[in-house]
Amino acid sequence: MTATNYNEEQVPGGVPVKMWTQGVPVEDEAKRQLANAARLPIVFRHIAAMPDVHLGIGATVGSVIPTLKAIIPAAVGVDIGCGMMACKTTLTAADLPDNLGPLRSAIERAVPHGRAPGARDPGAWNKVPGAVDTAWAQLEPAFTELCRDYPKLEKTNNRNHLGTLGTGNHFIEVCLDEQGCVWFMLHSGSRGVGNAIGTMFIELAKQDALRNNANLPDRDLAYFEEGSRYFGDYVRAVGWAQTFARLNREVMMRRVIEAAKTVIRKSFQAHIEAVNCHHNYVQQERHFGEDVYVTRKGAVSAKRGELGIIPGSMGARSYIVRGKGHPESFDSCSHGAGRAMSRGEARRRFTLADHRAATEGVECRKDKDVIDEIPMAYKDIDAVMEAQRDLVEVMHTLKQVVCVKG
Repeated sequence: MTATNYNEEQVPGGVPVKMWTQGVPVEDEAKRQLANAARLPIVFRHIAAMPDVHLGIGATVGSVIPTLKAIIPAAVGVDIGCGMMACKTTLTAADLPDNLGPLRSAIERAVPHGRAPGARDPGAWNKVPGAVDTAWAQLEPAFTELCRDYPKLEKTNNRNHLGTLGTGNHFIEVCLDEQGCVWFMLHSGSRGVGNAIGTMFIELAKQDALRNNANLPDRDLAYFEEGSRYFGDYVRAVGWAQTFARLNREVMMRRVIEAAKTVIRKSFQAHIEAVNCHHNYVQQERHFGEDVYVTRKGAVSAKRGELGIIPGSMGARSYIVRGKGHPESFDSCSHGAGRAMSRGEARRRFTLADHRAATEGVECRKDKDVIDEIPMAYKDIDAVMEAQRDLVEVMHTLKQVVCVKG
């Protein structure tokens, strides 16, 4: 292995934290949160902090936490399986219409999102036969079994949210790469049903910790150990939610492509070099000779040769990357630029004029409700990429020309 560019922080009473954050600011609260997780007896070897690391709930966003025979539900979080999908098309920049407004509108009509028409009643919208039916057929049997044990999951917006974007930092973009090729890219996860699963099991883990008088540095770091009452059920439920998230992105991507074909006059093909990756999830992997559960909370798998997506903010570049398989990062990289400030702080600090200037040249919403997603609320994506140069290599650099926000 060549010289690396991480710093190793020692944690009294815990494992070290290895941080790929050179040249990127990290708030003290995030460092304290990382140290809390590092003190858990179930954590294996060390914690890896990605350059987009920032404060989360219980566990830090932008962290990779390997655990032995145990999982921390709050480290996985409630947006289980949240991630990215991108696909290259046969279109070039010259094939796009001069006015991109109709393309954005077509995508907004095709995919329920945020406060847009159809988003409040995606169930009615999803009664139209198509990709949702095919995807739900794969999901329904295991979900029915889950509902037998946890009946309240039946009342969630499970099937209804399949093929919907959500709100917050979830988005759909039309991008151009360094050669002028057109890409479609989107960001979303397991929606309401994933949130319900995550919330329910986080609370059950806290109750278990209370019953067992567990000495935790933070109640949100409560965990299930193998053999405990809820461990198997959580593994089953989180795996199902991760599948839901992956299929959700596939359904939306199909609809984005179909919508684009109604506006772009030239016929084209898509799904060239398609990438579909989680960045909030847990799975069992083998590292340093041990089978461990690797929780990537705001991090992407970057095994050697594996493709991933690292998006910037609205108005900034995004990257299609190929993993270098760095063992000390547990084969991981960042999941984006990472927030530099809270949503509330962004709304207080920036104006609508600031947002319009920062997103000049991008066909997107320019209203006050998306000021919290202004590029300046995020870390510098170039600094983030430089800090993890030994984790990934850049395959494509994407610049958005259309952005649909949830």
